[in-house]
Formats: sequence, C-alpha cells, structure tokens
Amino acid sequence: PGTLLGHGTGAGERLLAVTFNDLAVGGREAEVERAGALAANPRLHHVVVTGAEETLPYTDLDGPLTDEPGPSLVTAARHRARLAAGSADHFTGHGARQVLDAHPARLADLLMDRKRRHLVRPVAALAKADGSVMVTTRVYGAARRLARTPYRAGLEALAERLMRRRFDEPKGAVGASLAALTWARPGPAARWLTGEALAEVSVLLQAEADRSATGVQRPGDYRARAALARHAADLRVLEQAAEIRSQRLHAPFLDNQVVRACRALPEALRVQPGARAAILRTVLEGAGVTGLPSGWGAPSHASSAAAARAGLRVAADPLLDLFSTPLLADAGLVEARVIREALRAGAAGDPIPLDGLADLISLELWLHRLLSRRGTCWTGTPARARAVPSGIQPRRGALASGA
Repeated sequence: PGTLLGHGTGAGERLLAVTFNDLAVGGREAEVERAGALAANPRLHHVVVTGAEETLPYTDLDGPLTDEPGPSLVTAARHRARLAAGSADHFTGHGARQVLDAHPARLADLLMDRKRRHLVRPVAALAKADGSVMVTTRVYGAARRLARTPYRAGLEALAERLMRRRFDEPKGAVGASLAALTWARPGPAARWLTGEALAEVSVLLQAEADRSATGVQRPGDYRARAALARHAADLRVLEQAAEIRSQRLHAPFLDNQVVRACRALPEALRVQPGARAAILRTVLEGAGVTGLPSGWGAPSHASSAAAARAGLRVAADPLLDLFSTPLLADAGLVEARVIREALRAGAAGDPIPLDGLADLISLELWLHRLLSRRGTCWTGTPARARAVPSGIQPRRGALASGA
C-alpha cells in the first residue's frame, strides 16, 4: 500500500511509483517521459520528486556514520529526497547492470570457450560507435591477449603500472572496453595517491600474485563478480546513509535467487548489444507485462556524470575546506595540494575521473564523522572496553599503522 506503516488502512490504495526529476541538470527528459507512460496504469499513483541545486551530489554532506565508507555518501541526500516520497517498502533497480550486463572481459571467456562467432555483434557495435574499422582488430587482439594471460601475470602487470604511475584514462566506449580487457587495472583514485601508498599497494599485489599461482581461471567471470561485490557494498552504505524511518529499501536484482538466475544466462547472450533490455522485456512478458515504451531498460549514465560535475561546481568551497587539512594526508595516502587542484579542475569541467574524486571525498568525510562521534565510540581491549564520552580528537598520524 502507498502509505507508511501505521498511517491509513492500506486497503484498496494504489501503489506509489516514484520518479526523480533533476531540475538543475537536464538529460533525463526521455527517462521521465517513459516513467510517466509506465505509471499511467490505473493501479499506480505516480509521484514526481523534483530537485534543484540542493539535491546535487556533494551539496549536502550531513548524515549518519555508516559502517564503512562508500561513494554513495556524496549522493545520499539526493537519494533521500526520492525515498522520502516512497512507501513503507521501496523497490529500486540497483544492481541491474551488474547482474545482467556482460563485463567486457567476458569476451576473453568466449575465446577461451572457442565461441569466436559470438564476438561479431558486440565488436561490430563498438566499431560502429567509434566509426573505425580498426576497432575490430584492436578489441579482438586485446581479448585474445587476456584469454592467454594467467591471473598471476595480471596482478604483476597491475603492480608494475602502479609503480610506474601509468594511469591512462580511457576515452569513449571503445577505450573503456579496451581498458576493461585486463585482469585488473588501477582504480580511478589511484592517480592522486602518494608514491609511498602506491608502492605499498604494489608490494601487496606482488605478494598476492605469489600466493595465487592457481585458482582463478576466467577473467570475465572474475571481473563481473568483483564489480557486483563493489556495487553491493556501496548499496549497503546507501541504505544506512539515506535511511528513512519505517521504510525498507529493497533491491530485487541483488536477491540471491535473482543473481543465481542471471549467472545461469549464457555469456554469448549477455555480450550482445541491448541484451539487458531484451532479457527484462522477455521476463516481464512472461509475467503478463507488455507494451513497454521504446528505450525502456537502457538508461544513460551521462546525466549522472553531468549532475556530479554540477555538484562539484556548486559545492567547491565546502569541499576545499574539507581538504584543507585532510586526514588522508595525515595518513600519508594523499597530498592536500594535489586533491585541492583536482577539485578545482573538476569544478571547472576538466576531464578527470569523477568516480575517483567521489571515492576520496566520501572516505575523507567518513573519517571525519568517525573521529567526531561522541558517546558511541569504544576504546580499550575487548575485556575492558569503555565508551568515549567526549569523542576522539583528530591528531596528526591518527590513522597511521599502530595508532
């Protein structure tokens, strides 16, 4: 029913269909129009939540202390505005891309299974998007190299890239696909870490490579599982950061049975262009849902990136203040000057990895919340733990090893 628990009888009420419409950044007009067409069903009551600059990412960084940091901390207020208009049970589409879409590295899995003909359509789609016939050779060559590269060699290559600070940013769909055709690659925030931090990570990767001589065999399956795990971990952070009292947030695509069913789909089907929307349409037709509007099931990430850039521009001064004396710099992980330059570049619209900035900002924000908690932090050994009534005062080196 479309009411919170304890409000109204819930008898005969229409289900709520909530759509967020960003007034500060355009680009979602077609998606909102499709939502309106779906919500025209008489069994649904469509609520459109509008948000201006106050709901942009980074503009409202107040919130609870979550169990762990995550990029969702910088967009929690944006999600909370939408969730507040929902009912006692709010269903979302989180995880659809991760469980249904095929990671580009799955092209190497198809080569390992001697299913070369199934690479024709996805590679042709990339070539059409790039407008170059050489894309076919480049993508096929990269997939073939990955299929012949063992997991240990992939970790050693990543360790070498970190030591040499090679952070080539992929451009376009073809560049992103080629960059993804590896066992592992540096994260988006790696370019802003100090040399000491990168060296330590490189040593850890070398040690992991020595321990993992055998075991992981299929790069596509490995990369897809890792992407799903990262998204699910960030969703746990979002549930805590944007929690609405008396409301349960659901992500059906991340249900165990749904994940197992999606993993049973053939890789040859999942790598085809538009496979996600086609699979969902087939499933819904089996449940009696037909007449879905054109373009449904394949929203674009472009509007999210535009909103992130707009939020950086609006909240530039508070973010610069956050990194005036960052705790991450006290730990030796970043240099404050470098992060402030990246924030200014992002606010100016320069092409920088926005995901990396979101990771650093959310981690710095989470550390500040952790160190300022009062009355709910505990110290001492487990046998003699006691509450800290005055909180923990930030100090230089507080995050260093052994502190």
